[in-house]
Amino acid sequence: MAGVSRCMKYSMFIFNFLFWVCGCIILGISIWIRVSGAQQGVDNSILAGVNLLIAVGAIIMILGFLGCCGAVKESRCMLMLFFVALLLILILQVTGGVLGAVYKPQVEAIFNYTLSESVHALQSTTGEYKEYQEEFQKLEKKYHCCGLQNGPEDWGENFNKKKDICQCELEKPSDVCMNYKNRYIYRKSCGELIMQQIKDHLVIIMGIAFGLAVVEILGLVFSMTLYCQIGRK
Repeated sequence: MAGVSRCMKYSMFIFNFLFWVCGCIILGISIWIRVSGAQQGVDNSILAGVNLLIAVGAIIMILGFLGCCGAVKESRCMLMLFFVALLLILILQVTGGVLGAVYKPQVEAIFNYTLSESVHALQSTTGEYKEYQEEFQKLEKKYHCCGLQNGPEDWGENFNKKKDICQCELEKPSDVCMNYKNRYIYRKSCGELIMQQIKDHLVIIMGIAFGLAVVEILGLVFSMTLYCQIGRK
């Protein structure tokens, strides 16, 4: 009977050992951030993202462990578990990508609706959204933008009441600043910049997802090849 390829066996082990180490690093850092963040009162939305990283790190650790043990011990059971788990992750990635493409118009509509709701908060004069307005002004200064959709018009009456809203430091017409009601303000809307950043990050995420898919397919091929070789041994 044909034997098991030692090259493929130890290549599978090294690949999964590095996979396991990455999972340990992600899990350890995520737990540390989670604990320290909870002690310092970090926002729950940020902690939710950290919890997701903890889950990802744990899954990578388990997969790496199954792959390493399956390769070294020549365990068909562990290799099959590794194959099935990796296949499910790959299917979820593909499904997520397809759903993202199909529901892109709905996502954009939700984003625009969120911007509209935020505009109402900027136009409020009751003081209910005072803290939000102050934080948004800091964002405008940081990213050199004004308003969310229609520039200074998004501030409504507040624009005339507060002279520092959207105030451009250059105080002259340029690619960044423009003259509006005898005041120099930032030319671009923050909503436009936010959308551009989202698109830029999506390109990066798609690249990472494609790279992971290639690695996962190689893992599937190696594990199934090794599984079949052990069966023929």
